[in-house]
Amino acid sequence: MAFFEGNKMTAGYGDGPDIISSCSIKVNRGEIVAILGPNGAGKSTAMKAMLGLLNLKSGNIFFDGIDISKISPQDRVKQGVSFVPQTKNVFAELTVRENLEIGGFLRKDGLEKMIESIYDLFPILNEKKSQIVGQLSGGQRQQVALGRALMSEPSVLMLDEPTAGVSPIVMDELFEHILKIKKTNVAIIMVEQNAKQALNISDRGYVLVTGKNKFEGSGEQLLNDSEVRRSFLGG
Repeated sequence: MAFFEGNKMTAGYGDGPDIISSCSIKVNRGEIVAILGPNGAGKSTAMKAMLGLLNLKSGNIFFDGIDISKISPQDRVKQGVSFVPQTKNVFAELTVRENLEIGGFLRKDGLEKMIESIYDLFPILNEKKSQIVGQLSGGQRQQVALGRALMSEPSVLMLDEPTAGVSPIVMDELFEHILKIKKTNVAIIMVEQNAKQALNISDRGYVLVTGKNKFEGSGEQLLNDSEVRRSFLGG
């Protein structure tokens, strides 16, 4: 069994149709797993189901071998699952340091030491620690969001479109930071539209179509799969 696993998940919103159907996503510690697919495929829905923001109609969520399907999102965060949404993922009116302090609200001790470790991982945040986050560039704000999510020392980090709306150069920088986070033995699940670049840094990937697993394999296998390339990677 994988460290963090959504097994045969079926879920939707309210009384509407199912968005994901018998969908399975697995990730181990020290691994990056990309969730790919066309718009409306259910990528973000699968991630939200694993976080507990959606109730499953069927299927299970396992964390370190324990079924956590019935516990609240807040309790999943306490277990060690951290989530960075695509939008509204920072407090724009607060400073960089204040954002990190809020990220550490569950900590009972070691706040200063953890903030220093975040500064080591993202040096620009140390330079900008007293600056209002709303004044930062898009790439810098994403680093704040990542740093804030890491303040609780999660074992699982879930990222929804971490490179959305940034330039190719900033995208490469953010992926480098994600690789650094992987080296700290965090399990990373990443929903990403930049499929080729995401697969280049991912250990494994899943391609969803209409809420179901269509393809899965290592990043290299999916990059070299002719049908995946033709349908999802632009040739």
